Amino acid sequence: MNRKVVYLEDFPEKIDGAIRTKDYDRETKWDVRFLKLAEQVSSWSKDPSTQVGAVIVRADLTIASVGFNGFPRGTSDDPDIYANRPLKYERVVHAELNAILSAKEPLHGCTMYISLPSCARCTACIIQAGIVRVVHYHADGFGSTDWKDSLQIGQDMYQEAGVAVCEIHQIGDHLVPF
Repeated sequence: MNRKVVYLEDFPEKIDGAIRTKDYDRETKWDVRFLKLAEQVSSWSKDPSTQVGAVIVRADLTIASVGFNGFPRGTSDDPDIYANRPLKYERVVHAELNAILSAKEPLHGCTMYISLPSCARCTACIIQAGIVRVVHYHADGFGSTDWKDSLQIGQDMYQEAGVAVCEIHQIGDHLVPF
């Protein structure tokens, strides 16, 4: 995915009826920056079919941890295992969980940036870790596969737990939060 970042100064004063503010623009700029970093981290995954990256950010906008989807440390990452989907699904550690497990501190109050929406299993871990905000790209078509139900369950859990979710959409060459 190659995305051109165009900041909100290029958009009208109102987006979906919401009036832009300087704080909104500042937050969106950081959201886009960290989301692009999550996209970069996703490229570290050896999974040939789906590469996901996650970045956990403290309230002061410093990075607490990163993670990408892959097999546990010390285990084989032979391409034949990735080709065997049932076996791959049993072995893979998702990017979100890798980022949580790699953190060396409590994550209460942090924001997680993910290159794709999180499944229900990862959503539960994100909530348990105390992460209060999640930002991810809108994933057209990603939820139309076997993951559709899991993604919806995850979104429902975020809402129940009061975790703020920001989905970034690509409209032409622009990245816009919704």
